[in-house]
Amino acid sequence: MPAYNAAQTLEKTYREVPRDIVDAVILVDDASSDTTAALARKIGIEEVIVHDKNKGYGGNQKTCYRKALELDADIVIMLHPDYQYTPLLIPSIASLLETGMYDAVMASRILGNGALEGGMPLYKYVANRFLTAFQNLLMGQKLSEYHTGYRAFTKEVLKSIALEENSDDFVFDNQMIAQIFHSGFKMAEISCPTKYFPEASSINFKRSVEYGLGVLKVSVQYFFQQTGLLKFKYLSKSKRLN
Repeated sequence: MPAYNAAQTLEKTYREVPRDIVDAVILVDDASSDTTAALARKIGIEEVIVHDKNKGYGGNQKTCYRKALELDADIVIMLHPDYQYTPLLIPSIASLLETGMYDAVMASRILGNGALEGGMPLYKYVANRFLTAFQNLLMGQKLSEYHTGYRAFTKEVLKSIALEENSDDFVFDNQMIAQIFHSGFKMAEISCPTKYFPEASSINFKRSVEYGLGVLKVSVQYFFQQTGLLKFKYLSKSKRLN
């Protein structure tokens, strides 16, 4: 759980995590100004890490994944503690990876009608569809969404891709997807409802535009990397499957 000022929604999210299949919960508090870390410890989260200064969304995830690998987790699921995504899908997501047929899973808000029904702002929905179409074109994929914050990976994925070379900002997510495809791993999608409400985390319009431009840049970089025209460190350092 990469967390930032999540005290209002953390407990509700955590209580729905199916602990019969989840061995450990890791929460990384990215220098929140509220009681996120204290609450995490109070409700029984096993691994609580607090950044002494804000490292950004990507920087937070790097800490999460380092800790997961340190614990030798076989399957790692990223779930935001803002209750925008339901923890009830964790068993289904994990089962897709347990089959050995897939290496990563994305919980898509676009499959079905979950996004708009859950309150996603129309401009974000339109931007999501445009960016996803552009990414699919340049990356040669057929995902319904690249921008969900609910995703899962096998241990092998996290050990193979060069996470530390990625941005500490929001574009980290898309760099990670590019690394996964570049390395030859297989990705599945599962339909996921979403909820937009005042306490749920969301970036503002300016940050959304910056994110969108970053996504376009990653897609172009991936295209050039795959065609051999240019090389980029975060992709070149990720291991290719034989």
